[in-house]
Order: sequence, then C-alpha cells, then structure tokens
Amino acid sequence: MHDHAHGTAGIRGASNRRLLAVSLTITATVMVIQTVGAALSGSLALLADAVHMFTDAAALVIALVASAVAARPATDRNTFGFQRAEVLGALINAIILIALSVWVAVEGVARLLTPDDAEVAGGFMLIVAVVGLFANGIAMWLLSAAQRRSINVRGAYLEVLGDLIGSAAVIVAAVVIVTTGWVQADALASLAIAAMIVPRAIGLLREVLSVLTESAPVGTHVQEIREHILATPGVVDCHDVHVWQLTRGAPVFSAHVVVEDGAMSGAESVNILSRLQVCLAEHFDVEHSTFQLEPAGHVEHDAHA
Repeated sequence: MHDHAHGTAGIRGASNRRLLAVSLTITATVMVIQTVGAALSGSLALLADAVHMFTDAAALVIALVASAVAARPATDRNTFGFQRAEVLGALINAIILIALSVWVAVEGVARLLTPDDAEVAGGFMLIVAVVGLFANGIAMWLLSAAQRRSINVRGAYLEVLGDLIGSAAVIVAAVVIVTTGWVQADALASLAIAAMIVPRAIGLLREVLSVLTESAPVGTHVQEIREHILATPGVVDCHDVHVWQLTRGAPVFSAHVVVEDGAMSGAESVNILSRLQVCLAEHFDVEHSTFQLEPAGHVEHDAHA
C-alpha cells in the first residue's frame, strides 16, 4: 500500500531546464569575454575565472542532459524512473570543481614564486572582471529558487556562486594592481579562488555520496517519523522503517505497520493508510511512501534485524 502521488520538483520541471539553458548562454558568453580579457591583460586570476566559467558551462550542459534523462517516465526495469541521473551529474560537477581548484592553486603558487615574469594590465583586467560579476549575478538569481529542489541545479548554482566570488576577488586584485602596481595581487586572487572552490566541492560531493549510499536526507529524523506513526489511531507498532532519497527533493519512505486486531478488514485499514500518508506528506514532505499493514501477532518469514 503506498502513495502514488509524485511531484515534478527540481530539475525535472521544464521551467528549470529553461533557466539552466539561459544560465548556460550567460556563462558561455562571459567565458569567452574573460578568456580574451585574460590573454590581453596577462591576468592569471582572470584566466582562472575564465577556466572556472568553462567548467561551469560544461556543468550546465551536464545538468541539461541529466534533466532530459531524469524527465523520462519510469519503466518496468527502472521502476523509480531516472531521477538518479541528477545525482550522477552533480558527482561530475564536484569532480570538476576539485580538479579546477588544484590547477588554480598550482598556477597561483608558480606566479608568486616568479613575480618578475608577470605583466598584468590592471585596468583592462578590472573592466572584464566587472562584466563577469554582473553576468554571474544574473545567472545566480535565475537559479536561486530551483537550487533548493534539485541537487543538480544546486551544483550549477554553487559553481555560479563561486564565479561571482571569483569575479569579486579579481576586481579587488585589479584595483590593487592599478593603484600600487603590485602584480602579486593577481596570484593571490587566484589562490583565493581555489580556496573558495574546495569547501563547496567537498560539500556537494558529501551530499552526492549521501544520496548514493541511501542515507536519510539531512534534517530527517527517523525517530520523529516513527513517533508520528505510533501516534496514529489504530497503529500498535511499526518496524523496518527506511528513509532515503532518489535525489534532492525526492524523499522515499517505507515501513511495516502493525495495526489493531480487526483493523485489517473493512474500511478501517484504508482509513489508517490514508492517515499515515497524509501525516508523512504534511509533516515530512515525503514524495513517495509505502506502508505494509500487518495484523497484531503477524510473524514475517524473512524477519531480520
């Protein structure tokens, strides 16, 4: 017995895919501008930000592909559908972020060790960085609502957020270079960008692993759910309680519920099931719940700890 209602939250919605497409267009345009600007100004920080924009563009492409796959209906073989494609896309995003941070850190240290080899046009660097800051702000605003419902959109949102902060760091470095001529500020900005990328990448990777290992969603307390079930009229006991998620915003729940004698027949079992499903939907926002109702004294042949 279970609840068949499924939402279309997160990246599975067509509106979110359109937002990703718009963000991809903005990101790709700024990436080209920053690449040209880095070549003309000689700024490592601007080049690092351009490379970060490139990985963001790749991540958005991955997100769009994942969204198309995730929108496919369930089949007899893939009974939950293809929503896990979002998680795999987010995993690729996390790996890209980590690899990027290592590259930026290595290049930044090399520039600090050989400052005489660096010639940076601070004024031109400043103009390009301001353009990047403005464009990243627009892209982040577009993704801000959708990222709360989809792990994959959140991965793209975090990367755009990193670009926004990176652009701000480049602006600060450009101002320092223009006013003081201290070109090492460019390398320091690059290292700052790398330092900001790592925690975000690790956080996203941790969330992906939580989904893949079918851990309970963050903020979900199994004991609290169990107490709500036991407080339902007609329920005697519950066991084999499991909570996991297909992807961000798609929690799944199952439990064996022992009911009072005589409650298995007639309309009472339907009422108990309805009360349980409403409880999970209203109090815990569970998208898919499955209950196995059992009479008191029922013994499972495959019982396990």
